Amino acid sequence: MGKNTTGKYSLLVPDGEYSFRVLSPVVMHDLGLDMICRQLSANESEQNYIMGVMSRIYADPSVTKYRGGVFDDIIGNKKLRDDMMEILGKISFLKDYGSFKRDYDENSGIWDLMHRLDEIDDYIECVDSLYSCLKDKNLHSEGFTGLKEYVQNIYEDNGFSELKKDISELKKVSGEVRSITIGINLNSRYEADGVGLISVNSKQFTRGGVLSNFYGHLMSRDKISDNLDAKSDFRFQPLDAVNEALSKFQQELQGRVVTGGANNLAAGMVGIPDSDKSKDITRYTDRVVTKLITRIVKRMRETLNKYVSITITDMTDLIPELTYYIRWAEYIEKLQKRGAAFSKAKVVNSAYQPNADISEEDDSKSRYYMKARGIYNIKLAAFDTEESEHIVTNDLDFDSEHRVYILTGANRGGKTTITQTIGQLFVLAQGGIYIPGDEFEFAPVDCVFTHFPADEDKTLDLGRLGEECKRFREIFDGANDRSLILLNETFSTTSFEEGYYIARDSVRAILTKGTRTIYNTHMHKLGFDVDEMNEGRTEGKVYSLIVHNEGSQRSYKIEIAPPAGKSYASDIAEKYGVTYDMLVNKEK
Repeated sequence: MGKNTTGKYSLLVPDGEYSFRVLSPVVMHDLGLDMICRQLSANESEQNYIMGVMSRIYADPSVTKYRGGVFDDIIGNKKLRDDMMEILGKISFLKDYGSFKRDYDENSGIWDLMHRLDEIDDYIECVDSLYSCLKDKNLHSEGFTGLKEYVQNIYEDNGFSELKKDISELKKVSGEVRSITIGINLNSRYEADGVGLISVNSKQFTRGGVLSNFYGHLMSRDKISDNLDAKSDFRFQPLDAVNEALSKFQQELQGRVVTGGANNLAAGMVGIPDSDKSKDITRYTDRVVTKLITRIVKRMRETLNKYVSITITDMTDLIPELTYYIRWAEYIEKLQKRGAAFSKAKVVNSAYQPNADISEEDDSKSRYYMKARGIYNIKLAAFDTEESEHIVTNDLDFDSEHRVYILTGANRGGKTTITQTIGQLFVLAQGGIYIPGDEFEFAPVDCVFTHFPADEDKTLDLGRLGEECKRFREIFDGANDRSLILLNETFSTTSFEEGYYIARDSVRAILTKGTRTIYNTHMHKLGFDVDEMNEGRTEGKVYSLIVHNEGSQRSYKIEIAPPAGKSYASDIAEKYGVTYDMLVNKEK
């Protein structure tokens, strides 16, 4: 059992601490929801995330209501979905491929920081767009109205307006810097012996001016100057004098970018280590400039680290949450176009703590409550087939009296399909997603447990019956009166008599816990014994539920009634003509 304690804004869980339990991959597979998740998205990471969200079961009704409201806004507003994904997609791209991956440490130079101003500017634009998107849309859910406030608080709490101003000014300055003038000292072998920054310029040098002048100076000995000290605009300062020029340089850079000629600003020198003479000169230039404008660089580092590290991660965490809702909305809309019915579930405000006391006023809709009308297995609608066009729906209730159902019926009559359906309804509804059916009103479960036939390779050590008993005991120990247990042909791997007695004891034990349960079984005798098992009980009883047949045709409709009397073996024998009468008559 876990708790939501992230402290970040979420569209999945309202503000506060809420306990949840995690459904195992086996349960998700038994309910057929792993297959559905694979249909929601072609992206494996999205599939895994959606599975993870659905696997976390919150028993608190407020979580279900919160999610349901968000999904209402999402499924009813396609433009909102498109706009939000486009905006957050840009933010995600910046986070994954831009400078947001790392902090700006003391080794980050001015060119490194300036180079990323465009990315920060794009991010500011994304946040502005996100706020406008939420502000203009007609949204009603607690989740989205809270998100509006959250985005607005980002502006205030993290100095968004100041950031916009700072980035705008820095971009203006960086946009005006079009070239720098560098002086390079050479040794007798024409190797770079020192590099000095002469000026920062608002104009670019032309190719002809730089290259042809240098070539001319190099080839014409009489044009090589030996008196640089005489040129006031070509002043070099030793490294220990850099600090003296720092203040003036910063003022010039912040006020206006100097042009070439007499207004060029003198800078300092940085020597090149002997071992690094062949390295890229840009690195040394960057070092010089960074030293000269230390205050600007420091401010940029602090601003970017403070804002980006906090806000970008918070915003990008919302992307997978929105993806969860959007993928479900797209999927359900697709199935609705085929004629499948979906509706919003209604959660009741029952006490959600295990074994909590409930007043008489709330008892009619207690923690055991479920009212389902016109429901069906979502897998039936998942594929565009003839079967999906003729879906049979059913009704079923859980309440303080109807607590456990023994489901029997003909082989391939839909028992497993119906059992899966009930589990799907709770997982979908508590995930905020519309349910397949006309109506679903319910008290949330704290967990769903399934006991379906295991694969052969999982039963080698204990044997089939031993494995079944071990799994059932684990389920029983983990369940309470807030849980849902779905049993599918449990204890059917041994002889009928042995399986029946184990099954009977198991049902009686479940009744003592009050857990909502469907036991799908071919042991019809178990259904006939419900009155005996209910003896002395005033509430929380077991009922026989059958899949009704219409002659030899499967109706796939369920009803509370005694078992039809035929076991699944007899049904199969009739299907393949191996009853006594059919065999004898055929021979005649």
